[in-house]
Amino acid sequence: QTIIDALHETVRQTAIWEPENQSETSHNKTLLFADPMKPCRRTRAVVKEWLLKLRCCLGAVCGMEWYGYAALGILTAILSFLMDLSVTKLLRAHRWLYMNLEGNTLLQFFCWTLYPACLCAVASSFSHNICPFSTGSGIPEVRTMLAGIEMPHYLSLTNMFTKFLGLICTLAAGSTVFLGKVGPFVHLSTMVGAYLSTLCSLMREHKKEKAAGEMMVVAAAVGVASCFGAPISGVLFSVEVMCSHFSLRYYCPCFFSAACGALTFRLFSVWSGDGETLQALFKTNFPTALPFYPLEILLFACLGLLCGAVSCCYLFCHRWILRFTKTSGIFVMMLTTEKALYSATVAFLLATLTFPHSAGQYMASQHTMKQLLTTLLDSRPWSAQSHNASVEPLLEWSSSGSPAYLSLAVFLLMKMWMLVLACTLPLPAGYFMPVFIYGAALGRLLAEGVAHVSSTGLTSDQQWASLNPGGYALAGAAAFSGAVTHTLSPVLLAIELTGQFSHAVPILLATLTANAVARSGNRPSFYDALSVSKSLPHLPSLMKARPQLPSTPIGQVLGVNLVRLQKAAGPAEVQHAVNTSTDTEIPVVDSLESQILLGFVLRPHLLMFLRHSEAESLDKRLDEVCCIHPTSALLSPHNTIQEAHSILSLVGAETLFVADRGRLVGLITWPEMKRIIEDLAKEI
Repeated sequence: QTIIDALHETVRQTAIWEPENQSETSHNKTLLFADPMKPCRRTRAVVKEWLLKLRCCLGAVCGMEWYGYAALGILTAILSFLMDLSVTKLLRAHRWLYMNLEGNTLLQFFCWTLYPACLCAVASSFSHNICPFSTGSGIPEVRTMLAGIEMPHYLSLTNMFTKFLGLICTLAAGSTVFLGKVGPFVHLSTMVGAYLSTLCSLMREHKKEKAAGEMMVVAAAVGVASCFGAPISGVLFSVEVMCSHFSLRYYCPCFFSAACGALTFRLFSVWSGDGETLQALFKTNFPTALPFYPLEILLFACLGLLCGAVSCCYLFCHRWILRFTKTSGIFVMMLTTEKALYSATVAFLLATLTFPHSAGQYMASQHTMKQLLTTLLDSRPWSAQSHNASVEPLLEWSSSGSPAYLSLAVFLLMKMWMLVLACTLPLPAGYFMPVFIYGAALGRLLAEGVAHVSSTGLTSDQQWASLNPGGYALAGAAAFSGAVTHTLSPVLLAIELTGQFSHAVPILLATLTANAVARSGNRPSFYDALSVSKSLPHLPSLMKARPQLPSTPIGQVLGVNLVRLQKAAGPAEVQHAVNTSTDTEIPVVDSLESQILLGFVLRPHLLMFLRHSEAESLDKRLDEVCCIHPTSALLSPHNTIQEAHSILSLVGAETLFVADRGRLVGLITWPEMKRIIEDLAKEI
């Protein structure tokens, strides 16, 4: 009987402890079966069991984060395709309504002006009432977050929803408003990346600490790749614009995710009937036997100088309008309380100027932005086709009967200030594609001028009469957009958009020359000016606006309230430090008199020390119980803010201690660095 009782007891204990010794799959299934409040318990358990098995199988192939990178590229490409599809239908509806009113100029005028005005008013009102953080490009905010500053409002689902719908309305306004989608779409991609990063961390079996901005850096590259199907330039854009310190570990994830996004975007274009196969977004027919003559290199260099000079003028006007909208009482009032009215008024003014029966006939205003770029990249000289106005794309540019190069000149003069004015609209909008098209018009005008001079017989060299204007338009697009943003990624973007690798060298030369002119005098780029205008805590932008500010010694801006512990601290002193400080690393000094820094103690260890002291009623010293960790990096009060920011970014530390000859004088954390940079931004 004793043996039987012992066997029963063993069986009972085995039944009790068996669920704890089972695998994760069996444990979760048992919990589901045991919960009577959940419907379909058996089905839910089976589904969860298969999901856990699938996770194990996928994890055996590669890490879960790689599936997140692939999902990021695919989802972003789907969003880009849906956005383009919606915008195309809205533009076709506007075009259909305008053409059906042919013969009644007044009704056509109201159709042409009120349609974009209403769309801009809807986009502005929608953004202002639901999520004010959705206006603008979004790239300055993403750069700030990637620099280590937390801005959770800019990654919310509400912001993503608002920005997506608002951007559709902005793009549907067409070339009248002359705004693009690159910047906001990069912001949308980072929002998707942030949520996929959270999902991947939940699905990862071993909870490893990952770099918080890794998925966002990848998402920045995917945003450009999904807009144009250009993965290589997307990665280079992420390196140049997004990150002050781009880690090598980002390269493979960036290229992999960008390739997934570009491939998905191209496949959707094929399936929708826009293309027969995977090809460049803008078809070009440049000559391949002799793409350009050697002497044309000088002309491309001159084009770079021209684009650099015009970009300086554009950036100056842009900075001036940003300051004016912050100091003018009328602009401040309207941009604060009447955003929809302001957007509708500006859009109506721009639409009035581009009305095809008025000044719009000199600006090819009936073309969409894609059609504008396609016509500008045409390789046939327009001056040689002026006798045949029925040839596309000359038809729209010479509809007024004037020469095409005169329409190009009017287009450049008008779009300069119109684009500067459109940058003040409080709605989701991108600014890269407009300057890309503007640069293409600059290059086209230079080439058409040279071809016209050659055709009149003023030069005896026949090679200038047979030059390719499309190549100059492509070089001008890359040079001007690169000069405005202070980047070289537009070179690769221009090549990937058209597939014209034959012009890689002259395009690079023009872009380098334009960048040299635009960067002279330490002028801020377009995105730097936006960061400074919004007082964002982004140190590289502040360095461009005021080079002397980041050279401020860190000792002049340190906070005065510093919580520290001496190594002989007791429970009472530790309790006071825990209550008054929220830092994860609390410094430990030799004594309160000497202030010699010994290292730091982690906050969880202090809490454990307090629990043991309460439970055991022992009055022990801090150094007898807790481990004092040595500091890996130590700053001097004479180090500059720029040096402290660089160390925080490169080392990835949460806290940097500042000591003067071994004596602790302060500490720098990311919240403290944010406060310091915000104070610097207020001085500009």
